[in-house]
Amino acid sequence: MPHPSAPGRRHALGTLGALGTLGTLGGLGAAALLAPRTAQAQAWPSRPLTMVVPAPPGGSTDAVARTLAEQIGPPLGQSVIVDNRAGASGMLGTQLVARAAPDGYTLLLSHLLPIVYAPQLFTKVGYDVARDFAFITQVCSADLVLAVGRDVPATTLKEFIAWAQARRGKLSYGSYGTGSPGHMMAAYLSQTRGLDMNHVPYKGEAPLVQDIAGGQLPWGFATVGALAPLIEAGRARALAVTGRQRVAQLPAVPTMAEAGAPDPEFNLFGGMALLVPAATPAAVRARLETLSQAAVQSAAMKARFQVWGLRAVGDGAAAARRRFDESGPLVARLIKVSGVTVE
Repeated sequence: MPHPSAPGRRHALGTLGALGTLGTLGGLGAAALLAPRTAQAQAWPSRPLTMVVPAPPGGSTDAVARTLAEQIGPPLGQSVIVDNRAGASGMLGTQLVARAAPDGYTLLLSHLLPIVYAPQLFTKVGYDVARDFAFITQVCSADLVLAVGRDVPATTLKEFIAWAQARRGKLSYGSYGTGSPGHMMAAYLSQTRGLDMNHVPYKGEAPLVQDIAGGQLPWGFATVGALAPLIEAGRARALAVTGRQRVAQLPAVPTMAEAGAPDPEFNLFGGMALLVPAATPAAVRARLETLSQAAVQSAAMKARFQVWGLRAVGDGAAAARRRFDESGPLVARLIKVSGVTVE
């Protein structure tokens, strides 16, 4: 979509018309040719921005996007409109941004499935994250909890594995969707620890955690936000959390490494990231990075994230890209060892 003319450009052209002499026009010709580009660069943003979310309204990704949009809009002097484009494991919305004009007006606030897992799970995704996107920041990290129902007689991960090995081939685990991080980590644990479990996919976290709490399903991985209320109520038991450090909402729960599973696959790049089309001007990317980092690291936003079971990160473009690059080989191994496939 073409940029509206900036005020500086209109003024420059109007002045030239008033002078109306060939000599003056020749003297100012070079400046007049450069003025439009300079004015457009200085004018960004001159209209509202769109933040595409490859997830439906109401979830944690949507909540984070709307909170971030509220924070970065005022300093830019423009509104930031959240546009939910769910579908195809988040690939539809992600593809939309990959093909958008790289002018700083279209952003992507994505969870990790369409940018980290989907490119290795699906043969046709319609984009190449490394080629088509520039990272602005990792907004937050989202760790998963390995939780069991009250009827499972295990209080530690080692006890749970021993209990499951004694029932090899007879137990099931659940996930909030085929190909999701929770699915692959559970499948990986089952394969590498000789548990031989069956996968039961659910359409979202709510029914998954309710069945764990109700005893219909022995265990599964789910987000802190979904499980914490049930754990606090004594309806489910947390044995470990993924990631490199414990989570604030469940400070007594060890990490997978602390619990005896130091596999790097349990420390994968997770959470949500802010990205833009790769060819977006460097000055625009730098301004978005500064504003988003300030917003994410504010006390108010950190408090909101904690309520949602997320950890604020906001450490910039280079760090976010590095985590993404490092995750590739781990995701490949996770997929290979877990045996997860998608139709």
